[in-house]
Amino acid sequence: MGYTVGQVSAFAGVTVRTLHHYDRTGLLSPGDRSRTGYRRYADADLARLQQILFYRELGFSLDEITAILADPQANALDHLRTRQRRLAEEIARLQRLAEVAERAVEVQQTGVSLTPEERFEVFGEIVFDLSYATEAQLKWRDSDGHRQAMARAAAHTKEDWRRLMAEAADWRAELLAAFDDGEPADGERAMDVAEAHRLHVTRWFTPCPPDMHRRVAADFAADPRAFALVVPPSQQRPGLAAYLHEAVHANASRRTGALPAPNAPHVRKTHEDPDRHGRLAR
Repeated sequence: MGYTVGQVSAFAGVTVRTLHHYDRTGLLSPGDRSRTGYRRYADADLARLQQILFYRELGFSLDEITAILADPQANALDHLRTRQRRLAEEIARLQRLAEVAERAVEVQQTGVSLTPEERFEVFGEIVFDLSYATEAQLKWRDSDGHRQAMARAAAHTKEDWRRLMAEAADWRAELLAAFDDGEPADGERAMDVAEAHRLHVTRWFTPCPPDMHRRVAADFAADPRAFALVVPPSQQRPGLAAYLHEAVHANASRRTGALPAPNAPHVRKTHEDPDRHGRLAR
């Protein structure tokens, strides 16, 4: 007797349109006909449909399913193992994306609690960059210092941010003046500027011992988005990020009593530095 397309659609959970498509492509063509000439699905057809739906659930394409079912000698186990490996890779990728999304939510929740208008008023050119903040959250997530910095940033009032940014602007002016005057990065003036930045981080965010300050400076030199947190692109000069990086290291050595590396080159303002093209970040 067999089953009509409507009956198969109802109990198999697929649309009539899908069954018609399978019929047109030859993937599943009903083998029986009614007395009036309508196609009807036999038990063997239903068994084949069950296989199709099984492979579809695993993510196989219709072409792949056609190839598997067309060859009686095909090793379905090999196909399944291949698919299992691909699914495992996809699961790992989605887990990484889920982690990034979770960190992005944390950044949004624990970041600066100001309205967009207040952000513009307080930060000016120093604007929020979610991609960098999220990467930093992932990179430093096991750091007590980073967690403390995020918590303190979230607790700052608008007036706190005004004072913080005014202090940062004064510091930035000192950095640019030392650089433009050709002061050596490991000279007293540049090291004092580096020390002022270290104390600024400690005062407003988290204790910043010399080793930690070195890591912060390494980010400034390596990532334009990080350097744009302290010097917006409109004020950057070629070589400035590298100059600050060396000044921080020289100051860290001064404070810890460690000797600087022998024959360390002085960073001059004529050096090229791709950081001048950095994107804005907060």
